Amino acid sequence: MLANPSSLHTVPYYLHSSPFSHFRSRCKLSLSSNCPRFVSSRKSKFPSLSLLFPNQRRDRFSARALEDPEVSESVTIDGPQPFSQAVSVKIPFGDRHILVETDHIGRQASGSVMVTDGETIVYTSVCMDDVPSEPSDFFPLSVNYQERFSAAGRTSGGFFKREGRAKDHEVLICRLIDRPLRPTMLKGFYHETQILSWVLSYDGLHFPDSLAVTAAGIAVALSEVPTTKAIAGVRVGLVGDRFIVNPTTKDMEESELDLVLAGTESAILMIEGYCNFLPEEKLLEAVQVGQDAVRAICNEVDALVKKCGKPKMFDAIKLPPSELYKHVEEIAGDELVNVLQIRNKIPRRKALTSLEEKVISILTEKGYVSKDASFGTTETVADLLEEEDEDEEVVVDGEVDEGDVHIKPISRKSSPLLFSEVDVKLVFKEVTSKFLRRRIVEGGKRSDGRDPDGIRPINSRCGLLPRAHGSALFTRGETQSLAVVTLGDKQMAQRVDNLLDVDEFKRFYLQYSFPPSCVGEVGRIGAPSRREIGHGMLAERALEPILPSEDDFPYTIRVESTITESNGSSSMASVCGGCLALQDAGVPLKCSIVGIAMGMVLDTEEFGGDGTPLILSDITGSEDASGDMDFKVAGNEDRVTAFQMDIKVGGITLPVMRRALLQARDGRKHILAEMLKCSPPPSKRLSKYAPLIHIMKVRPEKVNMIIGSGGKKVRSIIEETGVEAIDADDDGIVKITAKDLSSLEKSKSIISNLTMVPTVGDIFRNCEIKSIAPYGVFVEIAPGREGLCHISELTSSWLPKAEDAFKVGDRLDVKLIEVNEKGQLRLSRKALLPEPTVEKPSAKQDENDQKTLASQKATDKSNPRKTVISPQDGVTEEKTEKLKDKTSDAVEDTPVSQKKVYKKLASSTRDGPNVNKDRPKKSNNKVVTSVPTKDGNTLVNGEVKIG
Repeated sequence: MLANPSSLHTVPYYLHSSPFSHFRSRCKLSLSSNCPRFVSSRKSKFPSLSLLFPNQRRDRFSARALEDPEVSESVTIDGPQPFSQAVSVKIPFGDRHILVETDHIGRQASGSVMVTDGETIVYTSVCMDDVPSEPSDFFPLSVNYQERFSAAGRTSGGFFKREGRAKDHEVLICRLIDRPLRPTMLKGFYHETQILSWVLSYDGLHFPDSLAVTAAGIAVALSEVPTTKAIAGVRVGLVGDRFIVNPTTKDMEESELDLVLAGTESAILMIEGYCNFLPEEKLLEAVQVGQDAVRAICNEVDALVKKCGKPKMFDAIKLPPSELYKHVEEIAGDELVNVLQIRNKIPRRKALTSLEEKVISILTEKGYVSKDASFGTTETVADLLEEEDEDEEVVVDGEVDEGDVHIKPISRKSSPLLFSEVDVKLVFKEVTSKFLRRRIVEGGKRSDGRDPDGIRPINSRCGLLPRAHGSALFTRGETQSLAVVTLGDKQMAQRVDNLLDVDEFKRFYLQYSFPPSCVGEVGRIGAPSRREIGHGMLAERALEPILPSEDDFPYTIRVESTITESNGSSSMASVCGGCLALQDAGVPLKCSIVGIAMGMVLDTEEFGGDGTPLILSDITGSEDASGDMDFKVAGNEDRVTAFQMDIKVGGITLPVMRRALLQARDGRKHILAEMLKCSPPPSKRLSKYAPLIHIMKVRPEKVNMIIGSGGKKVRSIIEETGVEAIDADDDGIVKITAKDLSSLEKSKSIISNLTMVPTVGDIFRNCEIKSIAPYGVFVEIAPGREGLCHISELTSSWLPKAEDAFKVGDRLDVKLIEVNEKGQLRLSRKALLPEPTVEKPSAKQDENDQKTLASQKATDKSNPRKTVISPQDGVTEEKTEKLKDKTSDAVEDTPVSQKKVYKKLASSTRDGPNVNKDRPKKSNNKVVTSVPTKDGNTLVNGEVKIG
C-alpha cells in the first residue's frame, strides 16, 4: 500500500488518521537499546491515547531504516508508534464470557484476535493484498481453518507428523466462517483478503467452531477491510425444553438440536441446523434465542472497534461508471426480456451469452452513443480528418484578405463512449438479475412459468442398477440425482480423526459429487471441492434421523449422490434420491423425508410490489444467483431434520423466516406425494448381493477365545468357513459378515461351541477322542474344549485299559456329569448307554476287582495333574497323566449292577459336536452290554452306532 516504497517517510494513508494502525513500511526498524520496546509518541494529537497507555514514558525513540543491507541511515521518527499495545476485553458468550485479545500476537496482520472460551483458544488473522486483483463479480475472500493436534496434546496419527490437507469437518467450519462474512463485504473492493484461523488449545468441553466464527467477525471488524457491520456466531442447543446458548460438549450429548447461527446486531445472515424432527415453531424460538445472543456480542464488538479499530479502505472501492447501467439497459433491455422467458436452462444460457457478447462488442470496441443525445450522429475520427482536408485552401502570398475568410457552421458530433470489458460484464450480470426479479414481481411468473409457490415436475425410479445394493434416480425439473447405497460391515465405516484421542467411526455417510457435465460444461475432475463436501454433509445430516439403530440394523451404510443434471437445489435432490435408494436397499427407515430449497426477492417496491418480501419455492439456479436468499429445509410432512440458510443481502428477520418455513412445509408435502408415485417402487428388502450380518452375544471373558493369540484363531475361522469378516467387541458382541448363508451358519456354529458355557447334564454328540491315557480318554466336546471320560465311564462293563476299546480319532456321544471349581469337565459315555442285565459276579471275581481298583487308586495318587496352555487356540486344555483322588473315589462309588431304561435321543444333523439339553431320567434297570466291533464302531442293542 506504499505510494513510494523507497521513501522512508512514505506511509499508508490510514496511518495519518489512526494511532492504532500498524507501521506497514517495508523498511526494517531497529530500536535503540536505551528505549522501551513500545512507547507512544510525545506529540500525540489523540487525547484518547492516554486511556490506553496510562503509564507509558513519553520518550522519543530512534529507528534505522535499512533499505539495503549494506547501507543504513540513522533517523528519528516523531510520529505514530509502529505497534499498539495489547487490548483485552470480555464479551458475553451465552451464559458466560469469552476473553478477546487484540494487538497481542499477529500485530503485522491487518487484524488479529485471540479468543478464549474456557481453555479453548482460537487465533484468527485477517490480511489483504497490497495490489488489487482483477475486478470480478465474486469477492476475493479465502478462509482457512485448522485444528492443531498440539491443541489437545497430541500429534498426527499419520506417517508425517504435521497437519496436512484440511479434513472434512475443518472444511465445513471454513464454510461456516465464510458464508456470513461475504454478504457484509462491499462491492468494488478487489484486494484479495485471507482469513486464517487456528485452534491453539482445546479443552474438549467448549466448541471451537462457533468461537471461530465470532473470532473471524471481530478480526474483520478491527481490520481495514471495508464491511457494513460486525458479525458474530453462536451455537444453540435444546436440552429438554430449555434452549442453551453455546452449550458444552456434554450438553450437546443430550440435545435434540444443533444450530449454528451468525448475523449482525439487527439481522440474520447464516443458519445451519440439524435436529431430531422438531416443528417449525421450535426452530423459530431457537433462532430468536440465538439472535439475541448475537446482538449482545455485536454491541460489545462495536465498542471494541471504536476503541482500537483501523480505518476502513473505502477509497479503494472501484465501481463501474453509473451511466454504464443505463447504456446496457438501452442496448439489451428489450431482447433481455425475451431471453429470460426461455424456460430451458441451456438454451437460455446460450442466448444470454450471445447477448452479452453483443453488448460487450458495442461498448468496448465500436463505441456507443446514448439515444438521448441531442447532437447529431456519431462522427468517427476518419470523418473528421476527411472534413479538415476539404476545408484547406491553397492561397498565394499577399492575395488573402482577412475579411474574405468565412467560418462555416458545422454541426457538433458526439464522441463514442468506450468502457472496459470487466465493467461491462459486471453491469450486464446486475442488469440481468434486475430484469429477472422484475419479471417475477411484476408478472407473478418465473422463468419457467411457475407461480412463486410452484414445484417443478418430479419423476423418480428405483432399482436402476442391478448389482448395487440400492439405487434411485430422482429428477425434479432440470435437477437430477443418481443415488446409490452400499451396505457393509464395520470395516467399511469411516474413521474420523479428531482432536480428542478417541477413535470415532461413522456407520453412515453420504458423499456428494458435482461433475462439470451436469451443467453442460468442461471442467477439472479431482478432489471434492468445499461446496461438494458441504452439500454432502447437509444431505447426510438430513437423512441421519430416519436411520434405524445399529442394534436393529448392524450395517455400515454409504450413500453416493452423483448429480447428473443441475439447475438449482441439487443438495435437496440428494436428500430425496438418498431416501429412495435407502428404501430400495432394504434399510428399515423410520419414515420418508424430502428436501426443498426456498428463495426470496426482498425489496419488491423497486419493481412495483407492495414491499412485502416474495418467497419462492423450489428455486432454480438463476433464481438462486439473482435472489436474496437460499434457504434449504429437509424433513417429513410436519417436522424438520435439517435446514440451512444463506443471505446475500443485509439479512432477514424472523417474520420473513416464518413465512419461508411454512411455505417450505407445503412444498415438502407435495414432494412426498410425488415420491409415492415412484415407478418402479423401492424393493424394501436386502439385495441378494448385499452381505449377510449375524450378531451374537457371548460372555465378555470368552472374546479372547474367539480372537486367539495374535488373532490366529479368528483368522483360522475365517479361512475355514469362508466368511468375509468377524468383529468381536470387548462387550461380547460378535458380528459375522458373510456372502452366503452356509458359511455364516458354519462360522456361527464354531463360535457357539467355542464360547459355550457347558452345564451338568448337557449331552454332546459325535465328539472326537483327542488323546488316550491309561485311566480314560480326553474328548473334544467343542473346538478347544476337552473333558475327561474316565475309564469307568466309558462302558457299562469292566474295562482294563481304554486303548483296548478306543483309539484317537474315534467319535462317541458323552454326557457332562461334573464341572469342578477349576472349570474342568468330567464326561460319561456310560450314562447314555442302555444298562444291560448281567449275572452276579462270584466272590473271587469281586475280590480281584477290588484289588485292581485299590492298586489303580494308589497309582493315581502318586502322579500329580499337569495343565497345558495351548497358544494356538487361546484356551486351556487339561491333560491328566494320573487321575485325582476325587476321580478314583468316584470309580469306587460306581454301582456295579443297576438297571436303566434306554431312551433314544435324536441326533443333530449339524457338523461337529452338538449339545442336547434333554437329560434322561435315572432308573434302576439293568445295563445292556455294548460290544466293540472289529471296525471300531459300537454295537448297542443289536444296532451299530457309527462314530
